[in-house]
Amino acid sequence: MKQLEGLSTETIIERGKNVVMNTYGRLPMTIVKGEGAWVWDAEGKRYLDFLTGLAVNSLGHNHPAIVQAIQEQAKEIIHVSNLYWIPNQVALAERLVEHSFADKVFFCNSGAEANEAAFKLARKYAHKKFGAHKYEVVTLENSFHGRTLATLTLTGQTKYQEGYEPLPVGCTYAKLNDLESLKAKVNKNTAAVFIEPIQGEGGVLPASQEFLQGARALCDQFGALLIFDEVQCGVGRTGKLFAYEWSGVAPDIMTLAKALGGGVPIGAMLATDEVALAFQPGDHASTFGGNPLATASGCAALDVMLENGFMEGVQERSAYFKKGLEELAAKHQTGDPVRGQGFIIGWPVSKMGPEIVEACRLNGLLINCVGGKILRFLPPLMVEKQAIDQALKILDEVFSELWK
Repeated sequence: MKQLEGLSTETIIERGKNVVMNTYGRLPMTIVKGEGAWVWDAEGKRYLDFLTGLAVNSLGHNHPAIVQAIQEQAKEIIHVSNLYWIPNQVALAERLVEHSFADKVFFCNSGAEANEAAFKLARKYAHKKFGAHKYEVVTLENSFHGRTLATLTLTGQTKYQEGYEPLPVGCTYAKLNDLESLKAKVNKNTAAVFIEPIQGEGGVLPASQEFLQGARALCDQFGALLIFDEVQCGVGRTGKLFAYEWSGVAPDIMTLAKALGGGVPIGAMLATDEVALAFQPGDHASTFGGNPLATASGCAALDVMLENGFMEGVQERSAYFKKGLEELAAKHQTGDPVRGQGFIIGWPVSKMGPEIVEACRLNGLLINCVGGKILRFLPPLMVEKQAIDQALKILDEVFSELWK
Protein backbone atom coordinates (compact mmCIF):
# COMPACT_ATOMS: atom_id res chain seq x y z
CA MET A 1 0.00 0.00 0.00
CA LYS A 2 1.46 3.31 -1.09
CA GLN A 3 1.00 6.09 1.45
CA LEU A 4 -0.29 9.50 0.25
CA GLU A 5 -0.48 8.14 -3.31
CA GLY A 6 -1.81 10.58 -5.86
CA LEU A 7 -1.24 13.69 -3.79
CA SER A 8 0.60 16.63 -5.28
CA THR A 9 4.04 17.66 -4.06
CA GLU A 10 2.54 20.88 -2.70
CA THR A 11 0.02 18.93 -0.59
CA ILE A 12 2.62 16.49 0.71
CA ILE A 13 4.90 19.37 1.74
CA GLU A 14 2.03 21.20 3.45
CA ARG A 15 1.06 18.10 5.44
CA GLY A 16 4.69 17.31 6.20
CA LYS A 17 5.33 20.72 7.72
CA ASN A 18 2.53 20.06 10.19
CA VAL A 19 3.97 16.80 11.55
CA VAL A 20 7.69 16.43 10.66
CA MET A 21 10.37 18.24 12.66
CA ASN A 22 12.14 21.04 10.83
CA THR A 23 15.67 19.61 10.89
CA TYR A 24 16.41 19.72 7.15
CA GLY A 25 16.49 22.48 4.59
CA ARG A 26 14.40 20.40 2.20
CA LEU A 27 14.02 21.18 -1.48
CA PRO A 28 10.45 21.75 -2.67
CA MET A 29 10.08 18.34 -4.31
CA THR A 30 9.28 14.72 -3.60
CA ILE A 31 10.92 11.57 -4.94
CA VAL A 32 8.55 8.65 -5.32
CA LYS A 33 10.26 6.26 -7.76
CA GLY A 34 13.77 5.34 -8.88
CA GLU A 35 15.40 3.21 -11.55
CA GLY A 36 19.15 3.06 -12.08
CA ALA A 37 20.52 6.60 -12.18
CA TRP A 38 17.04 8.13 -12.52
CA VAL A 39 14.33 9.21 -10.07
CA TRP A 40 10.81 10.59 -10.54
CA ASP A 41 8.85 13.08 -8.47
CA ALA A 42 5.14 12.96 -7.58
CA GLU A 43 4.25 14.82 -10.80
CA GLY A 44 6.16 12.34 -12.96
CA LYS A 45 9.14 14.55 -13.77
CA ARG A 46 12.38 12.61 -14.25
CA TYR A 47 15.77 13.58 -12.78
CA LEU A 48 19.31 12.31 -13.07
CA ASP A 49 20.32 11.43 -9.51
CA PHE A 50 23.96 12.40 -9.01
CA LEU A 51 23.58 12.50 -5.23
CA THR A 52 22.27 8.94 -4.64
CA GLY A 53 20.81 9.59 -1.20
CA LEU A 54 24.17 11.04 -0.07
CA ALA A 55 26.27 8.13 -1.37
CA VAL A 56 23.82 5.46 -0.17
CA ASN A 57 22.34 4.14 -3.43
CA SER A 58 25.72 3.42 -4.95
CA LEU A 59 24.35 0.69 -7.23
CA GLY A 60 21.58 3.01 -8.37
CA HIS A 61 17.91 2.65 -7.60
CA ASN A 62 16.15 -0.72 -7.63
CA HIS A 63 19.19 -2.78 -8.56
CA PRO A 64 17.86 -6.28 -9.32
CA ALA A 65 20.27 -8.01 -6.92
CA ILE A 66 19.26 -5.73 -4.05
CA VAL A 67 15.54 -6.03 -4.77
CA GLN A 68 15.76 -9.82 -4.96
CA ALA A 69 17.76 -10.09 -1.74
CA ILE A 70 15.29 -7.91 0.17
CA GLN A 71 12.22 -9.70 -1.20
CA GLU A 72 13.58 -13.17 -0.48
CA GLN A 73 14.73 -12.25 3.03
CA ALA A 74 11.47 -10.48 3.90
CA LYS A 75 9.62 -13.71 3.18
CA GLU A 76 11.78 -15.57 5.70
CA ILE A 77 12.47 -13.25 8.64
CA ILE A 78 13.14 -9.50 8.85
CA HIS A 79 14.55 -9.04 12.34
CA VAL A 80 15.99 -11.06 15.18
CA SER A 81 18.04 -9.69 18.05
CA ASN A 82 21.76 -10.13 18.51
CA LEU A 83 21.06 -12.50 21.38
CA TYR A 84 21.21 -15.10 18.60
CA TRP A 85 23.59 -15.82 15.73
CA ILE A 86 22.40 -14.33 12.43
CA PRO A 87 23.66 -16.22 9.33
CA ASN A 88 23.50 -13.21 6.98
CA GLN A 89 25.45 -11.14 9.49
CA VAL A 90 28.20 -13.74 9.61
CA ALA A 91 28.26 -13.88 5.80
CA LEU A 92 28.58 -10.10 5.45
CA ALA A 93 31.28 -9.95 8.12
CA GLU A 94 33.22 -12.66 6.28
CA ARG A 95 33.11 -10.64 3.07
CA LEU A 96 34.33 -7.50 4.83
CA VAL A 97 37.14 -9.29 6.66
CA GLU A 98 38.28 -11.13 3.54
CA HIS A 99 38.64 -7.91 1.57
CA SER A 100 40.07 -5.57 4.21
CA PHE A 101 42.73 -5.25 6.90
CA ALA A 102 40.23 -6.20 9.60
CA ASP A 103 39.62 -9.37 11.60
CA LYS A 104 36.33 -8.53 13.33
CA VAL A 105 33.17 -6.54 12.56
CA PHE A 106 30.55 -4.83 14.73
CA PHE A 107 27.26 -3.97 13.02
CA CYS A 108 25.00 -1.01 13.75
CA ASN A 109 22.58 1.19 11.78
CA SER A 110 24.38 4.33 10.60
CA GLY A 111 27.67 6.12 10.15
CA ALA A 112 27.23 8.09 13.37
CA GLU A 113 26.68 4.85 15.28
CA ALA A 114 29.73 3.28 13.66
CA ASN A 115 31.87 6.26 14.65
CA GLU A 116 30.40 6.27 18.15
CA ALA A 117 31.35 2.59 18.45
CA ALA A 118 34.87 3.33 17.18
CA PHE A 119 35.26 6.15 19.72
CA LYS A 120 34.17 3.85 22.54
CA LEU A 121 36.33 0.95 21.39
CA ALA A 122 39.41 3.18 21.13
CA ARG A 123 38.94 4.48 24.67
CA LYS A 124 38.21 1.01 26.04
CA TYR A 125 41.30 -0.42 24.36
CA ALA A 126 43.54 2.40 25.59
CA HIS A 127 42.15 2.18 29.13
CA LYS A 128 42.72 -1.56 29.33
CA LYS A 129 46.19 -1.52 27.78
CA PHE A 130 47.67 1.74 29.08
CA GLY A 131 45.49 3.14 31.85
CA ALA A 132 42.90 5.83 32.50
CA HIS A 133 45.18 8.71 31.43
CA LYS A 134 45.11 7.66 27.77
CA TYR A 135 41.71 8.85 26.53
CA GLU A 136 42.34 11.82 24.22
CA VAL A 137 41.28 11.66 20.58
CA VAL A 138 42.74 13.76 17.78
CA THR A 139 40.52 14.52 14.83
CA LEU A 140 40.78 17.04 11.99
CA GLU A 141 39.47 20.50 11.33
CA ASN A 142 36.69 20.58 8.74
CA SER A 143 35.83 16.93 9.39
CA PHE A 144 32.37 15.45 9.82
CA HIS A 145 31.73 12.27 11.82
CA GLY A 146 28.05 12.37 12.84
CA ARG A 147 25.33 13.98 14.91
CA THR A 148 25.50 12.20 18.27
CA LEU A 149 27.17 14.18 21.05
CA ALA A 150 30.37 12.13 20.81
CA THR A 151 30.58 12.22 17.01
CA LEU A 152 29.61 15.89 17.02
CA THR A 153 32.63 16.43 19.25
CA LEU A 154 34.79 14.52 16.78
CA THR A 155 33.49 16.76 14.00
CA GLY A 156 35.90 19.62 13.44
CA GLN A 157 33.30 22.23 12.47
CA THR A 158 32.00 24.53 15.19
CA LYS A 159 28.79 25.32 13.28
CA TYR A 160 27.55 21.81 14.04
CA GLN A 161 28.51 22.02 17.72
CA GLU A 162 26.94 25.35 18.69
CA GLY A 163 24.19 25.05 21.26
CA TYR A 164 25.12 21.54 22.37
CA GLU A 165 27.81 22.47 24.86
CA PRO A 166 29.27 21.19 27.04
CA LEU A 167 30.67 18.57 24.66
CA PRO A 168 32.49 15.43 25.85
CA VAL A 169 36.06 16.21 26.86
CA GLY A 170 39.24 14.95 25.28
CA CYS A 171 39.06 15.95 21.59
CA THR A 172 41.59 18.16 19.84
CA TYR A 173 41.78 19.15 16.17
CA ALA A 174 44.67 19.16 13.72
CA LYS A 175 44.80 20.41 10.13
CA LEU A 176 44.27 18.10 7.19
CA ASN A 177 47.46 17.37 5.24
CA ASP A 178 49.56 19.30 7.76
CA LEU A 179 51.76 16.71 9.43
CA GLU A 180 53.37 19.26 11.75
CA SER A 181 49.93 20.23 13.02
CA LEU A 182 49.15 16.58 13.71
CA LYS A 183 52.48 16.04 15.45
CA ALA A 184 51.68 18.92 17.79
CA LYS A 185 48.48 17.18 18.92
CA VAL A 186 49.47 13.51 19.25
CA ASN A 187 51.16 12.52 22.51
CA LYS A 188 51.31 9.83 25.19
CA ASN A 189 47.73 10.58 26.24
CA THR A 190 46.33 10.07 22.74
CA ALA A 191 44.06 7.05 22.43
CA ALA A 192 43.23 7.48 18.73
CA VAL A 193 43.49 9.64 15.63
CA PHE A 194 40.31 9.94 13.52
CA ILE A 195 40.70 10.67 9.79
CA GLU A 196 38.39 10.68 6.78
CA PRO A 197 40.53 9.61 3.79
CA ILE A 198 38.34 12.06 1.89
CA GLN A 199 36.45 14.73 3.82
CA GLY A 200 33.02 14.58 2.21
CA GLU A 201 30.88 17.08 4.12
CA GLY A 202 33.97 19.23 4.53
CA GLY A 203 34.14 19.87 0.79
CA VAL A 204 35.54 16.70 -0.85
CA LEU A 205 39.08 17.18 0.45
CA PRO A 206 41.37 14.13 0.05
CA ALA A 207 44.01 13.30 2.63
CA SER A 208 47.41 12.96 0.97
CA GLN A 209 49.33 9.70 1.03
CA GLU A 210 52.15 11.45 2.88
CA PHE A 211 49.75 12.67 5.56
CA LEU A 212 48.17 9.25 6.07
CA GLN A 213 51.58 7.59 6.24
CA GLY A 214 52.72 10.19 8.76
CA ALA A 215 49.59 9.62 10.84
CA ARG A 216 50.27 5.89 10.85
CA ALA A 217 53.82 6.46 12.05
CA LEU A 218 52.70 8.84 14.80
CA CYS A 219 50.09 6.40 16.06
CA ASP A 220 52.66 3.61 16.14
CA GLN A 221 55.11 5.85 18.00
CA PHE A 222 52.64 6.79 20.75
CA GLY A 223 50.58 3.61 20.96
CA ALA A 224 47.48 5.30 19.55
CA LEU A 225 44.93 3.74 17.24
CA LEU A 226 44.50 5.02 13.69
CA ILE A 227 40.82 5.18 12.75
CA PHE A 228 39.57 5.80 9.22
CA ASP A 229 36.03 7.08 8.78
CA GLU A 230 34.97 5.70 5.38
CA VAL A 231 31.26 6.22 5.93
CA GLN A 232 30.96 8.34 2.78
CA CYS A 233 34.09 7.52 0.79
CA GLY A 234 34.14 3.75 1.38
CA VAL A 235 32.44 0.74 -0.23
CA GLY A 236 33.44 1.36 -3.84
CA ARG A 237 32.94 5.11 -4.01
CA THR A 238 36.60 5.89 -4.88
CA GLY A 239 37.05 3.07 -7.39
CA LYS A 240 38.43 0.63 -4.84
CA LEU A 241 36.37 -1.19 -2.25
CA PHE A 242 37.92 0.98 0.48
CA ALA A 243 39.51 4.40 0.10
CA TYR A 244 42.49 3.52 2.32
CA GLU A 245 43.67 1.07 -0.34
CA TRP A 246 44.87 3.95 -2.51
CA SER A 247 47.33 5.04 0.20
CA GLY A 248 48.78 1.69 1.21
CA VAL A 249 48.11 2.69 4.84
CA ALA A 250 46.00 0.33 6.91
CA PRO A 251 44.11 1.63 9.96
CA ASP A 252 43.40 -0.22 13.20
CA ILE A 253 39.69 0.60 13.00
CA MET A 254 37.50 1.59 10.05
CA THR A 255 33.89 2.73 9.99
CA LEU A 256 31.41 2.13 7.16
CA ALA A 257 27.74 2.84 6.45
CA LYS A 258 25.86 4.53 3.57
CA ALA A 259 26.58 2.29 0.54
CA LEU A 260 27.11 -0.86 2.61
CA GLY A 261 23.42 -1.83 2.64
CA GLY A 262 22.55 -1.03 -0.97
CA GLY A 263 19.94 1.45 0.29
CA VAL A 264 18.97 -0.30 3.53
CA PRO A 265 20.20 1.31 6.79
CA ILE A 266 23.34 -0.36 8.12
CA GLY A 267 26.64 0.67 9.66
CA ALA A 268 29.76 -1.28 10.54
CA MET A 269 32.91 -0.87 12.56
CA LEU A 270 35.86 -3.02 11.52
CA ALA A 271 38.92 -3.67 13.68
CA THR A 272 41.94 -5.88 14.10
CA ASP A 273 41.75 -8.82 16.48
CA GLU A 274 43.92 -7.14 19.09
CA VAL A 275 41.77 -4.04 19.22
CA ALA A 276 38.43 -5.87 18.97
CA LEU A 277 39.23 -7.89 22.09
CA ALA A 278 38.75 -4.74 24.18
CA PHE A 279 34.98 -5.16 23.68
CA GLN A 280 33.39 -7.95 25.67
CA PRO A 281 29.69 -8.85 26.14
CA GLY A 282 27.85 -5.89 27.63
CA ASP A 283 30.40 -3.27 26.52
CA HIS A 284 28.48 -2.16 23.43
CA ALA A 285 25.36 -3.14 21.49
CA SER A 286 22.85 -2.19 18.80
CA THR A 287 19.31 -3.60 18.75
CA PHE A 288 18.85 -3.46 14.99
CA GLY A 289 22.54 -3.76 14.08
CA GLY A 290 23.24 -6.41 11.47
CA ASN A 291 19.71 -7.78 11.35
CA PRO A 292 18.77 -10.38 8.69
CA LEU A 293 17.22 -7.91 6.23
CA ALA A 294 20.01 -5.32 6.31
CA THR A 295 22.80 -7.88 6.04
CA ALA A 296 21.07 -9.77 3.23
CA SER A 297 21.00 -6.53 1.26
CA GLY A 298 24.60 -5.79 2.27
CA CYS A 299 25.79 -9.17 1.02
CA ALA A 300 24.04 -8.60 -2.30
CA ALA A 301 25.57 -5.13 -2.68
CA LEU A 302 29.09 -6.34 -1.95
CA ASP A 303 28.73 -9.31 -4.28
CA VAL A 304 27.97 -6.93 -7.14
CA MET A 305 30.93 -4.70 -6.30
CA LEU A 306 33.29 -7.64 -5.98
CA GLU A 307 32.54 -8.91 -9.49
CA ASN A 308 35.50 -8.94 -11.87
CA GLY A 309 35.94 -5.62 -13.62
CA PHE A 310 33.47 -3.67 -11.47
CA MET A 311 36.00 -1.37 -9.80
CA GLU A 312 37.92 -0.89 -13.03
CA GLY A 313 34.67 0.30 -14.59
CA VAL A 314 34.13 2.76 -11.75
CA GLN A 315 37.64 4.10 -12.21
CA GLU A 316 37.24 4.47 -15.96
CA ARG A 317 33.84 6.17 -15.91
CA SER A 318 34.68 8.44 -12.97
CA ALA A 319 37.84 9.62 -14.75
CA TYR A 320 35.68 10.39 -17.79
CA PHE A 321 33.26 12.40 -15.65
CA LYS A 322 35.98 14.26 -13.80
CA LYS A 323 37.68 15.19 -17.07
CA GLY A 324 34.37 16.58 -18.32
CA LEU A 325 33.95 18.64 -15.16
CA GLU A 326 37.50 19.93 -15.45
CA GLU A 327 36.80 21.05 -19.01
CA LEU A 328 33.66 22.88 -17.87
CA ALA A 329 35.54 24.51 -14.98
CA ALA A 330 38.16 25.77 -17.43
CA LYS A 331 35.53 26.93 -19.92
CA HIS A 332 33.58 28.93 -17.36
CA GLN A 333 36.65 29.98 -15.33
CA THR A 334 35.25 28.94 -11.96
CA GLY A 335 38.52 29.01 -10.00
CA ASP A 336 40.05 26.18 -7.94
CA PRO A 337 40.55 22.76 -9.56
CA VAL A 338 37.97 19.99 -9.49
CA ARG A 339 39.00 17.43 -6.86
CA GLY A 340 38.16 14.02 -5.46
CA GLN A 341 38.66 10.34 -6.24
CA GLY A 342 36.38 8.04 -8.18
CA PHE A 343 32.75 9.10 -7.90
CA ILE A 344 33.14 11.42 -4.93
CA ILE A 345 33.95 14.69 -6.68
CA GLY A 346 33.92 18.31 -5.58
CA TRP A 347 33.82 21.31 -7.93
CA PRO A 348 34.76 24.54 -6.10
CA VAL A 349 32.85 27.62 -7.18
CA SER A 350 33.47 31.08 -5.82
CA LYS A 351 29.81 32.12 -5.85
CA MET A 352 26.22 31.02 -6.42
CA GLY A 353 26.63 27.45 -5.18
CA PRO A 354 23.02 27.03 -3.97
CA GLU A 355 21.68 28.83 -7.05
CA ILE A 356 23.56 26.42 -9.32
CA VAL A 357 22.17 23.43 -7.43
CA GLU A 358 18.62 24.76 -7.80
CA ALA A 359 19.07 25.51 -11.51
CA CYS A 360 20.39 21.99 -12.05
CA ARG A 361 17.35 20.57 -10.24
CA LEU A 362 14.95 22.55 -12.39
CA ASN A 363 16.79 21.19 -15.43
CA GLY A 364 16.63 17.59 -14.25
CA LEU A 365 19.92 17.00 -12.43
CA LEU A 366 20.20 16.41 -8.67
CA ILE A 367 23.46 17.45 -6.97
CA ASN A 368 24.19 19.40 -3.80
CA CYS A 369 26.52 22.03 -2.42
CA VAL A 370 28.65 21.70 0.72
CA GLY A 371 29.98 24.70 2.56
CA GLY A 372 28.04 26.98 0.24
CA LYS A 373 30.72 26.81 -2.46
CA ILE A 374 31.61 23.21 -3.32
CA LEU A 375 29.36 21.42 -5.81
CA ARG A 376 29.37 17.76 -4.76
CA PHE A 377 28.76 14.85 -7.11
CA LEU A 378 27.99 11.34 -5.83
CA PRO A 379 26.51 9.52 -8.84
CA PRO A 380 25.75 5.79 -8.93
CA LEU A 381 28.89 3.71 -9.37
CA MET A 382 27.30 2.02 -12.40
CA VAL A 383 26.23 5.25 -14.13
CA GLU A 384 26.61 5.02 -17.89
CA LYS A 385 28.55 7.48 -20.03
CA GLN A 386 25.35 8.57 -21.76
CA ALA A 387 23.98 9.76 -18.42
CA ILE A 388 27.30 11.42 -17.58
CA ASP A 389 27.17 13.29 -20.89
CA GLN A 390 23.65 14.47 -20.12
CA ALA A 391 24.72 15.68 -16.66
CA LEU A 392 27.64 17.58 -18.19
CA LYS A 393 25.30 19.13 -20.78
CA ILE A 394 22.94 20.35 -18.05
CA LEU A 395 25.83 21.77 -16.04
CA ASP A 396 27.19 23.58 -19.10
CA GLU A 397 23.79 25.11 -19.80
CA VAL A 398 23.34 26.19 -16.18
CA PHE A 399 26.77 27.82 -16.00
CA SER A 400 26.25 29.51 -19.37
CA GLU A 401 23.07 31.05 -17.97
CA LEU A 402 24.18 31.91 -14.43
CA TRP A 403 27.95 32.37 -14.46
CA LYS A 404 28.52 35.92 -15.63
